[in-house]
Parts: sequence; C-alpha cells; structure tokens
Amino acid sequence: MLKTLKDLFDSLTSAPGSQSPAEREHALRLATAVLLVEVMRADPTIQPAERATVVASLAGKFLFADDELARLMELAEQTAKNAYDYHRFTSSINDNFTHAQKILMVENMWQVAYADAHLDAHENQVISKIAGLLHVTHGEYIAAKMRAREDAGQA
Repeated sequence: MLKTLKDLFDSLTSAPGSQSPAEREHALRLATAVLLVEVMRADPTIQPAERATVVASLAGKFLFADDELARLMELAEQTAKNAYDYHRFTSSINDNFTHAQKILMVENMWQVAYADAHLDAHENQVISKIAGLLHVTHGEYIAAKMRAREDAGQA
C-alpha cells in the first residue's frame, strides 16, 4: 500500500511528458478523486450520501473494474489527508480535461456538497478555490452551483 501511494505521488509530481499513458490516466483519476474527496472532507460530519455521490461521480467519469473504484476511494482519502495544496491535482485536470469537463467537475463537487442537504461554509470555500485553479469563471461556477442545487431538490 505504501509503495502504491509513493508511486502515485511520484506520478503526480513527475513531468507530464515522462509518464506513460496509463500513468497519466491513473494520476488523472486520483486527482479527480482527491478533489471530490476534499469537498466531502470539508464538511465536519461526512455523511454516507456524500461518499455515495463521490463514488457515483467517479463511476460516471471513468471506467473501473469491480474493486478498482473502492481502491481509488481509499487512496484518494489517504492522499487528501496528506495533501498540502490542490495545485498538483488541478494541474493534472487542467492538462487533461476540456473546459466543459472542468465545469462539470465543479458541478460534481457541488453535488457532493449538497448530497447531505446541508451546505457547509468550508465546502463552499474548497469548491471556490478549486474552481479558480481550474480556470472556471465565476459565472460558470455559479451556474454549476445552481444546477447542482436544483438537482438536489434545494431550489
């Protein structure tokens, strides 16, 4: 487990050109998972609905083998606890996602925040910071928030 974690940290910090396509895909999956987990962790009380929303969002973005998603969630939670900034994760997403995919990512983060029917101020702060690092405009950020809130039935 520790070797896997170290390998993933190394893959996130190595130059993009030096990674194989499989390593880039793995780093992208981890970066996406970590950012979604960060929103979940921003709420002092993590609810099962938030975890389920993170899992559903990841399953909708990437194809996974049966046990691969559970391993990614475990690794993302561990990585999020040890992360000191979001830049290395947002850089991977900026390099690999289209602008529309980044907006959808922000919307997915809002869905995690609204999953427990309570929006915590820390969740709002985390999403705002990440959206800025993903170069999502304020208007796009607000529109994503409104769509997620409506989907959550909190309109």
